[in-house]
Amino acid sequence: MATLRKSVSFSLMGTLATGCLLLIALSVQQGAAVPIRSLCRLDKSNFQQPYITNHTFMLAKEASSADNNTDVRLIGEKLFRGVHMSERCYLMKQVLNFTLEEVLLPQSDRFQPYMQEVVPFLARLSNKLSQCHIESDDQHIQRNVQKLKDTVKKLGESGEIKAIGELDLLFMTLRNACI
Repeated sequence: MATLRKSVSFSLMGTLATGCLLLIALSVQQGAAVPIRSLCRLDKSNFQQPYITNHTFMLAKEASSADNNTDVRLIGEKLFRGVHMSERCYLMKQVLNFTLEEVLLPQSDRFQPYMQEVVPFLARLSNKLSQCHIESDDQHIQRNVQKLKDTVKKLGESGEIKAIGELDLLFMTLRNACI
């Protein structure tokens, strides 16, 4: 009788373990099946706030007037070479993070009062995109973003001014890629 109980007990434990593994596998599979775009999306309302839109464009305009390098464009077709439409929001997330960390924060004392309004807005967008990842290899995207970073760094302070002067392009491209 004790042997029969042990046999039933092991059988029951095996069934429970199999069931748990099946649930875990289904859970993982469901998580992997979530489309890339679901986490790489921003709500349209983020871009429909006239006050912040106006401040973003005014900041870009003010910085553009200080930009004396008209031969270089940071946010343009080169940035998207080899990048699928479904990966563009992820790419723009990378550009946004670079712009915030390496350009706007070091220049935060300039271009007031616009900068004090635009930086927190862009930081909120960055936070909303923090879970945005792509499942495939992203080397081609990282290569394009690195070229942008290298251009900004090569130009020094004028590269940072150029990046601020293109915040209107960043805003529009982020909107087009992520909504």
